[in-house]
Amino acid sequence: MHERGMNGHGPLSLLSGSQTDTKFQTIDAVKLGGAPMHPELQAHPEYFSKDVVQIAEDVYQAFGFAASNVYMIVGDDGVVIIDTTETTTAAENVLAEFRKITDLPIKTIILTHSHRDHISGASVFAAGGNPEILASDRSSQDALLEKTIHPRAVKALQVRTKRQFGIGLSYPDEIIGIGVGPGDRPLKGMGAGILPPTRRIGGEGEKVTTCGIELELAMAPGETPDHMVVWYADRKVLFCGDNFYRAFPNLYAIRGTEYRDFDAWADTLDQLMAFEPEVLAPGHTKAMTGADTIREVLTDYRDAIRHIVSETRNGMDAGKTIDELAHSVHLPPELAEKPHLREYYGRVDFAVRAYFVGTIGWFDGNPTSLSPLSPADEAHRFIELAGGPEAVMTAVEKARAEEDYQWALQLIDRLIHAGQGGGNAKAIKALLLRLHARDQINCPTRHYYIQSAKELEQG
Repeated sequence: MHERGMNGHGPLSLLSGSQTDTKFQTIDAVKLGGAPMHPELQAHPEYFSKDVVQIAEDVYQAFGFAASNVYMIVGDDGVVIIDTTETTTAAENVLAEFRKITDLPIKTIILTHSHRDHISGASVFAAGGNPEILASDRSSQDALLEKTIHPRAVKALQVRTKRQFGIGLSYPDEIIGIGVGPGDRPLKGMGAGILPPTRRIGGEGEKVTTCGIELELAMAPGETPDHMVVWYADRKVLFCGDNFYRAFPNLYAIRGTEYRDFDAWADTLDQLMAFEPEVLAPGHTKAMTGADTIREVLTDYRDAIRHIVSETRNGMDAGKTIDELAHSVHLPPELAEKPHLREYYGRVDFAVRAYFVGTIGWFDGNPTSLSPLSPADEAHRFIELAGGPEAVMTAVEKARAEEDYQWALQLIDRLIHAGQGGGNAKAIKALLLRLHARDQINCPTRHYYIQSAKELEQG
């Protein structure tokens, strides 16, 4: 990055020629280098460096090869693979490393849940054989093959997914990690290796024996309703999918998700603790060892979710609006500073908003919110009240100079909505988004800002 405006021509001048023919002032170029990201994120490449780790006897974790982990259990006459990662390229890289350990055939593939980053390399692990593929039957849609009963806003979801995960951003200046996985990872073959399960696990789960290994598959709804955990009692290893990872849980994903049942997720953490695992093998981030450590971490995770639920619910009962709660509900300090609850992936305020909407709907209870003005109408009235477009742009410049980027963005949006920001308003917004991204600890938020800025610049 270098010292020039996002239009590539030195200082970023706001163009005259708006609807009111106002000559705007100038926002000087801002040096974007130096400290381009939150300092906590700078340690992510080292944490997510590729490795195959033996986490128990005959149990291996392939870590840092992709967004999610792959596990291998070596049995008497074959191996079990748990989850298959997000791309066929990553799966090929993982399989090559596993083949340095054993050449036994892959006889069973277990999918903990149906998110694409866990199921997209299945064809690679199944190649040359005929493994049994086990998955939960709890999903109301066949998400494994991305078939839905009713059409959804697919384009919107694709655009927002690209923004959340920073797909296409440059490494390491724009993307350094995704919060729970590496930023530098292969994307070729994303979603290409999905295979249908050969058998669905229903009810409360079941015990299966394969390759001389006895495993318990248990239904454990959390990040998705179809989550299934794998308990390997002989080794005291619990493969928990995405019910836990080293970050505040993604109770709402900004790419767009249906409501994730917070109470069910918290209850599932009690279920995980009841196994009394000595090794916890998550779908993302490193495996954890030690029964006491695991119990403490899972307790913290459960308590964090229940805190969000209780504080948000109490605020709703007190008549607070969704915006008020998003700004007032926080984790207690003793939880907020825990390494496994830092907001690298999920965010507390996103969770608060999701719980509010998911349990009571979009209306915040304030009668004024029932029929709000259109964004354009509200913007015109706001600008007039502020004294015109020039006054608003002066406020944008002041907010930018004071590094009050959220306020600057809200102001520039009003000028854009009203069509009174001049020809360079979108370039100004892109600059503000890039500046705002630098301070974000939350990777999805950082990526969303930068990717949206690039779209405006190219636009």
